[in-house]
Amino acid sequence: MKQTIRLRVKKVLSCIAVLGIMVGVGMLAGCKSQPTADLVVYGKIFTAEDNKIVEAFAVKDGKYIYVGDKAGAEAYVEEGKTEVVDYTGKGLVMPGCGNGHAHYMLGHALRTIGTTVGFDDTPEKFIKEIVPAAVKKAKETGAKTVFGQGWNYMNFKGHLPTRQQLDAICSDIPIYFLDDECHKALTNTAMLVKAGIMKPDGTAGKTTLRGGEIGVDAHGIPTGFLSEQAQTYVRSFIDADNLYPLDRALANLADIEQQLLSEGYTMYHEGWGNYFVNTNYYQAAQQQDKAGKLHFVLGLPYEMESWMNVDEALARAVDAKKFASTRVMPRWIKILMDGTVETGTGIVEPLYPDGHQGIANWTEEELTDITRKANDQGLTMHVHVMGNKGVNQVVNAFINGGKDDMRNTLVHVYGVSEPDYKRMADHNIQVAAGLLWHHASEAIREDMLRYHPEGMKDKAYPMKSFFDYGVNVSSHSDFPALCDSPDDPFGIMEIAVTGVYHKENGKPFWTEELLTREQALTALTINVARQMFLENERGSVREGKYADFLLVDKDVLACPVNEIHEAKPAATYFEGKRVFGM
Repeated sequence: MKQTIRLRVKKVLSCIAVLGIMVGVGMLAGCKSQPTADLVVYGKIFTAEDNKIVEAFAVKDGKYIYVGDKAGAEAYVEEGKTEVVDYTGKGLVMPGCGNGHAHYMLGHALRTIGTTVGFDDTPEKFIKEIVPAAVKKAKETGAKTVFGQGWNYMNFKGHLPTRQQLDAICSDIPIYFLDDECHKALTNTAMLVKAGIMKPDGTAGKTTLRGGEIGVDAHGIPTGFLSEQAQTYVRSFIDADNLYPLDRALANLADIEQQLLSEGYTMYHEGWGNYFVNTNYYQAAQQQDKAGKLHFVLGLPYEMESWMNVDEALARAVDAKKFASTRVMPRWIKILMDGTVETGTGIVEPLYPDGHQGIANWTEEELTDITRKANDQGLTMHVHVMGNKGVNQVVNAFINGGKDDMRNTLVHVYGVSEPDYKRMADHNIQVAAGLLWHHASEAIREDMLRYHPEGMKDKAYPMKSFFDYGVNVSSHSDFPALCDSPDDPFGIMEIAVTGVYHKENGKPFWTEELLTREQALTALTINVARQMFLENERGSVREGKYADFLLVDKDVLACPVNEIHEAKPAATYFEGKRVFGM
């Protein structure tokens, strides 16, 4: 009996030993089957997933395969095969940033085919120095339009240069100069004649235009000043194919990429895909992507103006979808609902102090119909709107005409009536907001008190309220509009957190709307990805997503708040490859 028990015990022990060996071999086999990472990064890592901080991640074939602690990541390292970056104590590691609305195409085109006017330049300098230099540049390069941007309406107001002054400098080539907000333009007679605003004999031609203002003198003759849709109409008559051919679009795209990656952007939504009234930028982006030379994701909207035939413009926007590729997304329609509150063209309620209303480019019913048609054809609405009444009309149009899953978007958004926040959240309406605009110098604040409608005088662009109501709000810079403001993510972040722009003399603005540091980074990363339908692929550090991330030279979550703007990417990675820095 005892012998039988001993034999059974031996058998059990043998089984346990064999099982132990099998488990050990299995574990060993498991270790051997563990994939070897191409890249492992250690450091303080902000994931943009519920404000989570982790110690490490591993990357293979351009995607995250592990996110967690350092010990866990070490299992993916194989000497000689895995690149290891230890960024511990050097700053912050975070997802690549996004810009929810910018005009890099225009900004870089200006550097090659146009002229940039400084934010503080005076009307006198504009006439005596800037325009003559622009004309000289145009004639030397064979351009058929003198093109520029950047003059500040607040500086020029009351002293607007006339077409006659521009004619005295150049009368044989059309001149077209946008302001810093890209909502107003100064033109010479040749430009007005080409657009039919004036007749060759010097008399008035088209003097009214829906959604726009054509400035006229006491005799009803155009002065050369154009506002809102009037300037977009005249812009359609510039020699676009000469100014912006495909080869120039390709060259500018390479420059744009360098700016984006140096600032830490790996995705951006272009505000004017067809600014030069052609599709050369679309073609250039698709060509670069198919050649493996595009290292960011590009969203492209087709702009529709209120003076266009809606169905024809919509057909062109649908046709532009043929330029889609892996990293190029032509799936939006851009519309301007109104102008800007600051210059008196936003649709507001109550009215401006002098009793006037801003410029409405569309009725609510028209926008509802456009939204329905666009969404039905797979196009998402991307609508510029500033005034609170305009915001309400756009929200109504999105709800009544749109589909919630299309993520129709409001851009800029100065005033919001309280009930509209909840309606945005309930209907998955997105907001691309200028977080960097949440500041004002003392001089600008005084002007706002004189000029803004009641209830908006001490307010700016809401931010925190979007988070409070669960509205997906993404950050944008609107570059190069308002060209004196920062474009980079960390300059934007500091303003969103402090309400102060470090360059100007100002006090914190509308402090109840300021963001936490984590909220600001969320608006700069995963929320832009959501706006662009990319949240399952990009915008945060999560297993299975593309490894788009930054090594930031300062810990912007912990450094003194007034030093956030000093932060820069030490390196930018796109799909697991370093594409800038170090």
